[in-house]
Amino acid sequence: MPQKNGTEVTEFHLLGFGVQHEIQCVLFVVFLVVYMASVAGNGGMILLINADPRLQTPMYFFLQHLALADVCYTSAITPKMLQNFVVENKSISFGGCVVQLLVYATFAMTECFLLTVMAVDRYVAICKPLRYPIIMSRAVCIQLVAGSYLSGSVTAFIQTGFTFSLSFCKSSINHFFCDIPPVVSLSCSNTDLNILLILVFGGFNLTFTVLVIFLSYMCIMAATLKMSSTSGRKKTLSTCASHLTAVTVFYGTLCFMYLQPHSDRFQENMQVASVFYGIVIPMLNPLIYSLRNKDVKEAVKVIKGAWG
Repeated sequence: MPQKNGTEVTEFHLLGFGVQHEIQCVLFVVFLVVYMASVAGNGGMILLINADPRLQTPMYFFLQHLALADVCYTSAITPKMLQNFVVENKSISFGGCVVQLLVYATFAMTECFLLTVMAVDRYVAICKPLRYPIIMSRAVCIQLVAGSYLSGSVTAFIQTGFTFSLSFCKSSINHFFCDIPPVVSLSCSNTDLNILLILVFGGFNLTFTVLVIFLSYMCIMAATLKMSSTSGRKKTLSTCASHLTAVTVFYGTLCFMYLQPHSDRFQENMQVASVFYGIVIPMLNPLIYSLRNKDVKEAVKVIKGAWG
């Protein structure tokens, strides 16, 4: 690798999964199918929401931006990973590594905030139904989405900037993409500030978003228990089922990634969790929001009928 004085690295080498060639071919096919399904599913969701007038509500406005975030952050890492399965040279330029981490972190953090905004939307819809159209007006929805993108971007820019301001004495990243912990581990500089930033930003963002989601659903549960009709309770909870499933899968994976104790299999577990978080979840979200959603099913039928 081109280096100067052992500290200036111009490119990194992605070690990937470290499996045999035959297994790499299988993984290539599997992840290619998953990625294509993810792009098709999320792209289809965006087009469907824009095409059907019945889906022009705050919930679906947020959902189409969630789908966009899914496409963007999985596209930041998956194509390069697929390329590395079939080529000998698994290097990525310094600038390419910066861009990959920046895009991935921006949209991954944006997704955290969008899931939080969607929880608040469900809270207002169920607990304050008469004021819902006023509280969740078009202007407010745009501001909430813009705030999610801005928060994700600011966090990503700060983390990426501090990460790549370090001096690096090694260039082999023990991962299949440029993530903050494996990149920071290559540095020969003092990384205390970087580790502190990871803990502060990661801890604050996760704590804040999880707390808002938790409080929103506690209020929703309290409002649901006050309903006298069993059918009313089921209908109310069914409107939250898809979002709650997506939140559980998303944050459950994050907790597994960052709260597991360090062990001999820590890096292997991190890679498995990263695959699920960065590649599989973006494919699952369109399924979660379509299989249990009557509005989406009806919209699909209408589109099929129009094309048929």
